[in-house]
Amino acid sequence: MGANYLPSTAINELEMWQAESFDPARIALELGWAESIGMNTMRVFLHDLVWSQDPAGYRKRIDTFLQIAAKHKIRPMLVLFDSCWDPHPKLGKQHSPTPGVHNSGWVQSPGADALKDPSQEKRLEAYVKGVVGAFASDKRVLGWDIWNEPDNPNKSSYEKQEVANKVNLVLAMLPKAFAWARAANATQPLTSGVWQGDWFDDKKLSPMARVQLEQSDIISFHNYDKPQDLEKAIRSLVRLGRPLICTEYMARGNGSTFQGSMPVLKKYNVGAINWGLVEGKAQTHLPWDSWKQPYVGREPAIWFHEVFRKDGTPYKADEVEFIRRTTGRSASAAH
Repeated sequence: MGANYLPSTAINELEMWQAESFDPARIALELGWAESIGMNTMRVFLHDLVWSQDPAGYRKRIDTFLQIAAKHKIRPMLVLFDSCWDPHPKLGKQHSPTPGVHNSGWVQSPGADALKDPSQEKRLEAYVKGVVGAFASDKRVLGWDIWNEPDNPNKSSYEKQEVANKVNLVLAMLPKAFAWARAANATQPLTSGVWQGDWFDDKKLSPMARVQLEQSDIISFHNYDKPQDLEKAIRSLVRLGRPLICTEYMARGNGSTFQGSMPVLKKYNVGAINWGLVEGKAQTHLPWDSWKQPYVGREPAIWFHEVFRKDGTPYKADEVEFIRRTTGRSASAAH
């Protein structure tokens, strides 16, 4: 059980991992808060551009992160590629958060330019084989998430900036990315989480979901809906007979809460990784609809994601107590 993790001091994966903005002290503080409520994993996004710029330095920073996580009894799942949000990532200083907007600086990996350029494939292959190969037998790593939401069109945010045939380009590369990770001799399981469509019947699977489910060693999925819908999603995937992890859930305003979802996940012995740990530059405590109506100078009636405020106090004390009870981490043990 854990969270999708980005330090509160970073707006995106680039700011988390680039040498000049990597913040191990803040990471250690925040992972301590996670440990205090019984979290034992984090899902963490990597980025191909940081690797291509400085493989040796990036490897050291990932190792530092894994050392910090291990001290807090946390085994992260590392994400290699991501099709969500800004399709034009650029190295260097990242822009400031757009006031009132959810995830206003998150970037895709690979970006649109790399995705549509066949000559970039060798570089992306070197990234996957390099990073997976460096940690292929490292017991501190829980698993590798090959590609996050590979067929996400980003309709509410960056649709007009996307490559026209993006889904087909990703569909062609996804099996290769799995193959590259396997060629690097990963001892940890590989996965790519399905997130839309009907998974009860193989005949109804989208081409992308079919590749994701066929290639994954363990099955992962996303669900930001009410408990009954979450249970339906789990039942549609249990049939595959492989371990299950829900790698994204918990959007309070959408009816997906810790109190509603965690008991369902626990009932079916499904791993639970919610979106967000600490309120920060990503601003994912704001709802998705902030892309249409920014929450400038005002808090939403209810936080969308995140567990803690920047100073480490829980957003909702009763929620944190519920998480502790469910994970078996009592408040007294946490202190």
